[in-house]
Amino acid sequence: MAMVANAMSIYAQINTDQVMNIGRNALYFEDYILSIQYFNQVIKAKPYLADPYFFRAIAKLELEDYKGAEEDCSLAIERNPFIIDAYQVRGIARQTLKDYKGAIADYEEGLRQMPEHRVFLMNKAVSECEIGEYEQADSTYARLLSIYPNYANAYLGRAQLRMMQADTLAAIDDIDKSISISKNIPGAYVMRSEINMSYKKDYKAALADMDEAIKLEPHYAGYFINRAFMKYNLDDYFGAMSDYDYALQLDPTNLAAHFNRGLLRTEVGDNNKAIEDFSYVLRSEPDNMPARYNRALLYSKTGQYRDAVSDFDAVLDVYPDFDAVLFARSECKRKLGDMAGGEQDYNRARELSRRKDNLAENKNEKAADGSQGGKQGEQVAEKEKEESASAVINKFSTLLTVENDNEIKPKYENRTRGRIQDFNYHIDLEPMFFLSYYDRSDNVVENTYYIREVTDLNSLRLLPFMLLLTNSQFRLYEDQIEAHFRSIEYYNGLLATSQARSIDYFARAMDFMMVKNPAEAINDFTRAIELSPDFSLAYLGRSYARYMQMQIDENGSAGDSDLTAQASPGALRQGGAVMGKAMPTLPGNMQGLPSLGERKTSVAMQQIIEDLDMVLKISPRNVYAIFNKGNMYMKMQDLTAAMSCYSEAIEIKPDFGEAYYNRGLAYLQLGNKEKGVADLSKAGELGILPSYNVLKRMTN
Repeated sequence: MAMVANAMSIYAQINTDQVMNIGRNALYFEDYILSIQYFNQVIKAKPYLADPYFFRAIAKLELEDYKGAEEDCSLAIERNPFIIDAYQVRGIARQTLKDYKGAIADYEEGLRQMPEHRVFLMNKAVSECEIGEYEQADSTYARLLSIYPNYANAYLGRAQLRMMQADTLAAIDDIDKSISISKNIPGAYVMRSEINMSYKKDYKAALADMDEAIKLEPHYAGYFINRAFMKYNLDDYFGAMSDYDYALQLDPTNLAAHFNRGLLRTEVGDNNKAIEDFSYVLRSEPDNMPARYNRALLYSKTGQYRDAVSDFDAVLDVYPDFDAVLFARSECKRKLGDMAGGEQDYNRARELSRRKDNLAENKNEKAADGSQGGKQGEQVAEKEKEESASAVINKFSTLLTVENDNEIKPKYENRTRGRIQDFNYHIDLEPMFFLSYYDRSDNVVENTYYIREVTDLNSLRLLPFMLLLTNSQFRLYEDQIEAHFRSIEYYNGLLATSQARSIDYFARAMDFMMVKNPAEAINDFTRAIELSPDFSLAYLGRSYARYMQMQIDENGSAGDSDLTAQASPGALRQGGAVMGKAMPTLPGNMQGLPSLGERKTSVAMQQIIEDLDMVLKISPRNVYAIFNKGNMYMKMQDLTAAMSCYSEAIEIKPDFGEAYYNRGLAYLQLGNKEKGVADLSKAGELGILPSYNVLKRMTN
């Protein structure tokens, strides 16, 4: 990391504010490790500032470094006790670390400054539940719902409280209320499904709710595992198997899915494939005795007696009085010719079995005459010991379910992103495509994004890394960050001492993009274009760098005002109050005129479209440039032009799922539900999973 430190120290010496802004850029684009490196440099240069500690705390929270986030928030609060969000982030960190009293103290401090803050109230109630302060939690939920009567998550949180109080009827009432307010919260359906499954044994009702949750969140493997359990209990073996298969498409390493599928395959006689599933589980969990026991039975069935004996040995090491295993191992030993060993196991198994039968008879006799016996305590203890061994077989052959991952948990509403990432209410377009060195695909169907220019450039081996096209942001690791700063230093020296080439400016621009410095990237892409006016990838790169910079500019002021609307450090230093302050009315001749920020955004959007037009002038069938133009027109609310772009892209590339998805959203905005639903259905078929979320909403 020395190169990174040196590179960023230079930035800090020049302009600490600039380094802070680039760090926030990285945080905005979810490159948390990179953002931390920038904030470290600001802290080193100006340790008395509160903001770099606070923003570094957010990055650490996202990276699940909760202790680090707590410590950084404390340092930020020491320097400025009026950063309300610091109490929220520290409270969440403490809550996750199970320091519920500390979390409640932070939420109460936040509520002292902002008495109606929804997140503080919600998280405080959840923390109170965790430490058993049910009356206080009930009071906090009542206060929250009196202020926000249509806050669906509050009803869901109170439903969890009712479950802790063993009041399932009241819990269902709250869940029903939550769903009546918003039909788009998967956790509500999951919670009601669990109640129907676990408490009522109403698998049909549980299945219906799980179906709804899956429509809303179709990429979570746990839902399919639990739905398979419900289908199994409804004797739908084929449906259960299909769900296990799909769960493993989504999460190939899911051990619960492998174990359950192994049990189901055993039940339908698919023994060899069942062995594969149990073997997979045991490679990750060698001490998983249920998997080992079931595999041993299958080895015995398929004539693999030595393997069966080995697995039975392992089970008996843990459960030495497991009579069923002794009987099974006895048979395997006999098949292997070990008659003495088989007889020894058989006799031991019969002895254990008789002892359990005698204990059962004694219990029945005592129940009949009401007698207790002189050694009641010893007999009960012995009985429990014997029963625990015999009950193991039931546990070993029972399907697993997955715990609900949608419980109400503390979550920071990260305003540095500039938009609320609310799964239940916010629908995003499929994002623009851009040049990168990294990719992260979340689709079930893996897509390959190809343009000839990228392949041609990679074949020349002129870049330090292999270039690719993607629309998925990728978080950099420390070694990747170091590599890009080292590459920037290399090109700095090269461009200072050699004759400038367009490819060198392009390469350095790509490095600046990777470390989330779009302003410098724009400059270098421009220099590359000046030297090579037909360099289509430079136009494509610059268009996205401008888009990144536009997002940052849009959210710089908005994000700051959001954070400081609670208590502005600047205003507080000047002695000014900001909470509840109304915006001044503009003079009559100024009403309705675009602000400076709006004019800047308008110019940026036009520049982006001009760059994309240049890409298309050089390469007219570049569907990704056409798609990106469509996204820009969507942002400009020119839906007709956007749909025209998406249609053109689909005509060139008929399997372009992202274009179908975005065109579907455009149709819906225009009120054309039929065409919108058709496009979303096609997008889902092509692997764009959010399509099913939107389709679900359109049917309610």
